[in-house]
Amino acid sequence: MAVGLGYPRGMARQLSRKVPLAELHCHLGGAVTPAIMWGIAHAQGIKLPTKDYWEFRDMITVSDKRNRSFDGYVERAVYEVVGGAYRKNNVTTMELRFNPMKRNRGGEQDLDHIIAAASRGMDRATLEYPVKPGLIFCLDRAFPYELNEIIVEKAIGWRDRGVVGVDIAGPESATFRVADYKRLFRRARQFGLGITVHTGESGSIDEVARVVELLEPDRIGHGVKAAYDPRAMAMIRDRGIVLEICPTSNLNTRVVSGWEEFRWIFDTFRRNEVRFTINTDGPEMLKTYIRDEMATLGRLGILSVEDQEQAAATSLAASFVPNVSDVEASRLRPERRQVVEREEA
Repeated sequence: MAVGLGYPRGMARQLSRKVPLAELHCHLGGAVTPAIMWGIAHAQGIKLPTKDYWEFRDMITVSDKRNRSFDGYVERAVYEVVGGAYRKNNVTTMELRFNPMKRNRGGEQDLDHIIAAASRGMDRATLEYPVKPGLIFCLDRAFPYELNEIIVEKAIGWRDRGVVGVDIAGPESATFRVADYKRLFRRARQFGLGITVHTGESGSIDEVARVVELLEPDRIGHGVKAAYDPRAMAMIRDRGIVLEICPTSNLNTRVVSGWEEFRWIFDTFRRNEVRFTINTDGPEMLKTYIRDEMATLGRLGILSVEDQEQAAATSLAASFVPNVSDVEASRLRPERRQVVEREEA
């Protein structure tokens, strides 16, 4: 039955909770300031443990008086996000992305200490839950090239301790040129790191095609605007690139006007054989989980159960975390292997 025409009475619309999931697009929320968190909580009617802002700030920030180290904060944050995703949604593969340079307080904290803390948090989670996590380091469009280069080198250096990929995030900047990062991303790829790039979200539609052509990513973060560019969709399909769609996040930021526009976007992707995954962008901040996203898309008739199952399978296969069989990897990600072989030759 065609999507959007509704389902016969009694037909299942939701993905079975037994189906394992992979979260490919989730930002570690340690950089959100207490003031922003306080404002969001009040705007959304979330009950806080105190009505005093200064007491609230003291509760959630690092304090030498309570022997709460910054490294410990990062470690605990990673552990809680990975463990919570498994407990609440049976997410068995979890990729967390963050910019370690934005956590070092302008150089006050050593980058390797922060990365080590995140790695320890993943180790703790894997000891307690049957999960396979990985870290993606985000470059920032507002950073000068030299700082972003350091982040890539750190990702390469920590690739044997759970760092699985690199990303470019942040709003468009007048000083940012996609072409400047071609060599740097090629270097990351040669060391086995996955490549994903935020594009096709709040920026120009034209950037999607430039990113695909110049950076040759395995995946694209968001990418909803690709639906409006036939050339970009053809490139994405032909190169086997997977989109990381975050419905609730895109609605909250008004990148997408509503569920009806999303219906058209998903229909367009299916018609053009563009593969996509469903993600949250940040479950705790947005108060949504992958199964919530799937359930809403199913209830509205935007994605059938078969579509949801396909998206879940695509997520597992497209993950940078080495948790799929060689057969699946060769079938679903041949383009990346060919790029690496071509560059090494």
